[in-house]
Amino acid sequence: MALSKNQEIQLNIEDCASNGSGVGKYGRMTVFVPGAAAGDTVTAHIIKVKKNYAVAKIKDIITPSAHRVEADCERFPSCGGCAFRHISYDEEKRIKQRWVEEAFKRIGHIDLPVNPLVSCGSQRYRNKAQYPVGTDSKGGIIAGFYAQKSHRIVNCGDCLLQPAEFAGIVTAVKDWMSNNGVPAYDSETGRGLVRHIYIRKGFETGEICVCLVINGTEIPFEKKLVSALSKTEGVKSIVLNENRENSNVILGRKCVTLWGRDYIEDILCGVRVKLSPLSFYQVNRGCAELLYGQAAKYAAVTGRETVLDLYCGAGTIGLSLAKSVKRVIGVEIVEDAVRDAAENARLNGIENAGFYCADAAEAVRMLRDKNIKPDTVILDPPRKGCDSSVLSCIAEMGAQKVVYVSCDVSTQARDCAVLREYGYTAVEATPFDMFPRTAHVECAALLEK
Repeated sequence: MALSKNQEIQLNIEDCASNGSGVGKYGRMTVFVPGAAAGDTVTAHIIKVKKNYAVAKIKDIITPSAHRVEADCERFPSCGGCAFRHISYDEEKRIKQRWVEEAFKRIGHIDLPVNPLVSCGSQRYRNKAQYPVGTDSKGGIIAGFYAQKSHRIVNCGDCLLQPAEFAGIVTAVKDWMSNNGVPAYDSETGRGLVRHIYIRKGFETGEICVCLVINGTEIPFEKKLVSALSKTEGVKSIVLNENRENSNVILGRKCVTLWGRDYIEDILCGVRVKLSPLSFYQVNRGCAELLYGQAAKYAAVTGRETVLDLYCGAGTIGLSLAKSVKRVIGVEIVEDAVRDAAENARLNGIENAGFYCADAAEAVRMLRDKNIKPDTVILDPPRKGCDSSVLSCIAEMGAQKVVYVSCDVSTQARDCAVLREYGYTAVEATPFDMFPRTAHVECAALLEK
């Protein structure tokens, strides 16, 4: 049965794709419908047709799914941040659990026990927000989030994934801009000043950093902005970040402190960490503690081990284990993160952890050449997973355990299959809902030699 653009069809939604879209079948054609839920019957308006699939939008819901709920955010789904505001949280967790189980079976061809998905229960979980700033059709200042697959800003102050006080901070910055004629940045012309409002909060300490990303080196009416922001409870740091590059990268390399400290602090797994605007930190602190706790259980350290923490970021996983092992070696390619890791070790009086700025494959080869043989390797790579050379070098080092933490279970399953060829058996996996209401799931897996 052929489909064409702008055609309207009745469709039974049978499944949920990895991006959160509902999935139905029209003849042999797979149709993806954002905002649809498994169990829905909908009138679907076709907006794109490819050789093997089509994309549609909902025109009418004929019969709603038993899992469908009333969306609690008026900007859903236009802002593109959430994928699951239209279904119950229990159903969302069931979907993510199935994603993990199927990825290991279908991609890794691995049959292993997958524990029930772990959630910290909090919905306002994000400790960091980055609001692009622009103007509306009437020239008014707006700030919010980009609509899905676009650079159109959906005006949004209070996002239900973020602390409630962030909304007041965004409003204060917008008012300062409107009242003083401070222009928003225009990516098409490269003109204007304020690009992003970047806010970070330490959930355990309550400390907040407000960072203004600007297309320049200074701002006008600085005292007025500082006066407005410094009155907000918890604000300990007000910073400018200079970014004059014509790119989609949010933060530039240089930060200038306008008021307060250069950083804020938080506590994760008993480790006190300093957080500047450039620091890497898990956005869901509560779930990260549960995840790192599971990683520690998988490592099952006795105090005699050398642990290699690859892709270590600011060192939080390794530092959380440091007091229970002989030695921690952290490796990260981002120079600022390595400095943060070393400072966090010093701040906590941890003397058995060292951090190196290097590519993961290069660092593993260096350690192998120095005959340093870790007992346990912790992997927490970016979404693309590990390079094959990293996995082969890990095997050559002969670590007895690999604890693999991933934000993309498909690449994790692929890499676990590669490690199987080197003699590592995937023993168990535990998924974590690090990003509730979005189409992302974190997973920790244990592999043993």
